[in-house]
Amino acid sequence: MDPEEVIILQQRQVLFLFVLLGVTGGASELEQFSVMEEKERGSFVANVAKGLSLEAGELSNRGARIAFKGNKEYLQLHPKTGDLFLREKLDREDLCGPIEPCVLPFEILLENPFQIIGAELRVQDINDHSPMFLETEMLLKIPESTSPGTVFLLENARDLDVGSNSLQNYKISPNSLFHIQIRDSNEDQRYPELVLDETLDREEQSEVILTLTAMDGGVPPRSGSAQVRVLVVDINDNAPVFAQPHYEVQISENSSIGSKVVTVSATDLDTGNYGEISYTFFYPSENIRKTFHLKEKLGELYLRERVDFESIQSYSINIQATDGGGLSGECTVIVQVLDLNDNPPELTVSSLTSPIPENSPEIVVAVFSVSDLDSGENGRIVCSIQDDLPFALKPSIENYYTLVTEGTLDRERRAEYNITITVMDLGSPRLKTEHNITILISDINDNPPVFTQTAYKVYLQENNSPALHIGSV
Repeated sequence: MDPEEVIILQQRQVLFLFVLLGVTGGASELEQFSVMEEKERGSFVANVAKGLSLEAGELSNRGARIAFKGNKEYLQLHPKTGDLFLREKLDREDLCGPIEPCVLPFEILLENPFQIIGAELRVQDINDHSPMFLETEMLLKIPESTSPGTVFLLENARDLDVGSNSLQNYKISPNSLFHIQIRDSNEDQRYPELVLDETLDREEQSEVILTLTAMDGGVPPRSGSAQVRVLVVDINDNAPVFAQPHYEVQISENSSIGSKVVTVSATDLDTGNYGEISYTFFYPSENIRKTFHLKEKLGELYLRERVDFESIQSYSINIQATDGGGLSGECTVIVQVLDLNDNPPELTVSSLTSPIPENSPEIVVAVFSVSDLDSGENGRIVCSIQDDLPFALKPSIENYYTLVTEGTLDRERRAEYNITITVMDLGSPRLKTEHNITILISDINDNPPVFTQTAYKVYLQENNSPALHIGSV
């Protein structure tokens, strides 16, 4: 092997694990970049070389590249300039939903020497969504004996934006009977409440139609509206009351479609039509409508489609019990989804070096990461390789592992190794994934020529004619 090849192979050797951990550091050393959502593909994000205090061209020399979890490719790195560009237009709402800040973790991988630098891309919100009501009309049945000051909860609007761009306020069309007040929930949501200002008289006005408007805090602000239809009904002095205001149930994520989740129950002291109760969802989200079915007369809640713990861990379902006179009571059903071990571990190889030189000290052959969508013991992972190989697995930062040689290798004894990396979770039943790699051993000039005999005997004729016999001593 010529000297240049030896130098190249030496440059591909990776630093030892304790050096790698010392370079990457803790969470406080994360490199942070930000970009506004909806920027066009190819938009400039930042300069990595400047952020890492590296010289121009050093990223290219060290084989820099970007790695997002799940093999996503949100960013593209120009290795010569160190500039980061968007590979695609990012939608903060699709990526993070209501979570703020919207942070996409990734790694900057450097070779020659090998180094992993944790980084984050923060996707900033713009005011690109208007507040929306799931129902464009709300129906309230209010008895004419209702006292002024009574509060009626209205459907809240949803705004996919966050921060100041999210929902901020409500207003109602001008009228002399009602006004709006805002109630803040523990879930950082704002609910409108309709407050009765004057006594209703069904004989004078049997129906009131109002317009409810939701407004966000963007510049310029966006808004959405819904109609509130108030029916004034005759006296019904007892509203339904649930046996308990909160129900908590657990279901497994493999529960079959059509299985019963829970039965809620309310009672009404009135008789006749005013004592007949029907159960309905109270302004459910579209997801709850798709997932659950409620029997109107029985209060029985059933699964309409399968649930998936990896997608949604719990549901909060508001159920309303309404009697024949329009009075209603509410309860909340919290459905917790229990996780099953239904996702096998995943393995992603980030770096692989083959062939590797014989008679060299400890070499990092491969770098890979592991992940599992399950949680708890179902998501804990162990890694292993065959016992009879001169290689070992070493954990690195977070979910990264390195495959290293143990001692020196001899190509003359064995020139190729087939290694099976097995990743297995600790769930029940245990799921595993296997990944096969082949490592070639390259030759170095470590064996001098050897004669088959150490001495020879030569017989010559007297006239110096060619030898008649040569034999060993």
